[in-house]
Amino acid sequence: MAQFSVHDAKTNLSRLIADALAGGDVVIARGSVPVVRLVPVEPQGRRVFGALKGQITLDKTFNEALPDDELDGWNLA
Repeated sequence: MAQFSVHDAKTNLSRLIADALAGGDVVIARGSVPVVRLVPVEPQGRRVFGALKGQITLDKTFNEALPDDELDGWNLA
């Protein structure tokens, strides 16, 4: 685990990012107290239109108005 002060992290941010992307454990500390860990962000998958086609069904009442007791629970006013 590599630990860096905030000042060192500011000075070497590009290198620390490269280290984290390469799998290194980068910790930034205030004084001698570790406060944050620099880790890569996991890429989000792309949404695919129609991915659930045939897996979800809606019954014929789907587009009907909700009953008053259900609408009251939404507190839209």
